[in-house]
Amino acid sequence: MTADAPPPHRRGLSLRARLTLVATVAVAVVLVAGAVALSVALGAARTAALDDVVRERSDTLAALVADDRVPGALPVAQPGEIAQLLDDAGGVIATSTTASRTLPVVDAATLAGWRTRAGTDVLVVGTDAGAYDDVARAAVRAVVYRGEPATLVTTVPATDVQGVLRALQVALLVIVPVLTAGFGLVLWTVLGRALAPVEQLRAAADRVASTGGPGSLPVPAADDELGALARTLNAMLDRLEVAAARQRAFVADAAHELRSPVAAARAAVEVAAAHPEAYPVADLVADLEPQVARMQTLVDDLLVLARVGASQAERGPVDLGAVAADAVASVVPAARERRVRVDVAGDATAIGTADGAGRAVRNLVENAVRHARHDVRVRVEGGPRGARVVVDDDGAGVAVGDRERVFERFVRLDDARERDSGGAGLGLAIAREVARELGGDVRIEDAPAGGARAVLELPAG
Repeated sequence: MTADAPPPHRRGLSLRARLTLVATVAVAVVLVAGAVALSVALGAARTAALDDVVRERSDTLAALVADDRVPGALPVAQPGEIAQLLDDAGGVIATSTTASRTLPVVDAATLAGWRTRAGTDVLVVGTDAGAYDDVARAAVRAVVYRGEPATLVTTVPATDVQGVLRALQVALLVIVPVLTAGFGLVLWTVLGRALAPVEQLRAAADRVASTGGPGSLPVPAADDELGALARTLNAMLDRLEVAAARQRAFVADAAHELRSPVAAARAAVEVAAAHPEAYPVADLVADLEPQVARMQTLVDDLLVLARVGASQAERGPVDLGAVAADAVASVVPAARERRVRVDVAGDATAIGTADGAGRAVRNLVENAVRHARHDVRVRVEGGPRGARVVVDDDGAGVAVGDRERVFERFVRLDDARERDSGGAGLGLAIAREVARELGGDVRIEDAPAGGARAVLELPAG
């Protein structure tokens, strides 16, 4: 591989795969976050409920202790609940039937820490240091029993809560991946159907590109963005095909037009080479000069057509009166040869380029001189909607049915006279294309003198 060679194309994930992956990951994150939030919220709710139970039980027993009505067995409501009244050393003074009368619910060190934290309030803590349950919620309250300090401890087992949370977490560990996988599968299928028209457009465009010929893209039945895109692309393909057809016709017509002068020049050169004594150089030059001039005119016109639309010249105010006067001055020699008088009058300002406007006006005047019998009148007019250059001749005019056809390239309505005058059938085509490039237009009408009137319209300055 050379240093200037482009890197090899690496095919990545398809749009369908990327969209599915991104959406599936996003859904998985949301589901995991939801599962964690659900577990935390459920655990907090169940723990708060247990705290309410154990605090209520502690309040009930504290009232019995304060009234010195402690029964032989402290009352509890649910299996697994423990209630004990412990002395200052941690010994059991009274207990519920769910605990031993000699084994305290917690050791002395833990009990001392709880009493310090509780102070005069009720301390509700979670613990797994109990002697009777692995995990419990415990309420610790400092009380006075028969004049001596004591501690009332009540516990409620939290194993059920832990079991529920573990079951929920296990279920979520199964449900979240299943839901994520299901969502990804459904999204993959939906995206496949949604992007099928895009793939059809791509395949059709690839076929059109590979064949290099005309073609169209399938338009989805739904009137949505893809349908609009397909219609726009089809319109673009149609315009490209029209442009390609025009280019092919243009090249064919140009080659056809060049064949005649080239063939005539070649024949003259061959005759002069074969019979130099019978073909003086002066005669050869006289025969070649009109053919070379004709080829030069055709090449110049082709160059102008090729440059239409590619000019980057800045547009601005153009003095159409001066442009028309220059155009008339350039055709005076040809007009004198044909004994045609050319008059120019009027003044106006248009927006455009001096070169473009000058080329369009000159072509219209040259065409009028070519077809006029005696007079050509050029009039420049200004108005609120635009500036106009009106070119009238007193020739045969142009039939209504031919007034658009004359603007096609290489079209001649009077073929013999066009060839004699050196015209290639490009003058009016160039004038219209230049005018439209400048935001105006050219049309053909009837002249008052009976000939043709060419009207060039440009935006007003």
